[in-house]
Amino acid sequence: MEKDKDKGEQLLCPVGRFFADLESRFGGKSEFFKHMNSSRMEFLKGIRSLVDERIESLEKKGAEKKERKSAKIKVE
Repeated sequence: MEKDKDKGEQLLCPVGRFFADLESRFGGKSEFFKHMNSSRMEFLKGIRSLVDERIESLEKKGAEKKERKSAKIKVE
């Protein structure tokens, strides 16, 4: 049983452990945890938007490189 407890604590960062302790003491059904879950989803959506922007930026750079063509210049 002690091993299971240690494994769970190793997987949580201090902030995660703090919220896990709060949830175990006060229950996950409180209004606080509803707000925290909404916040967690908004945080993940924010990360997703950053990733999407970076993907678009990389795709545009790739398209610009493909569009570049050399031009012949006559030198006298």
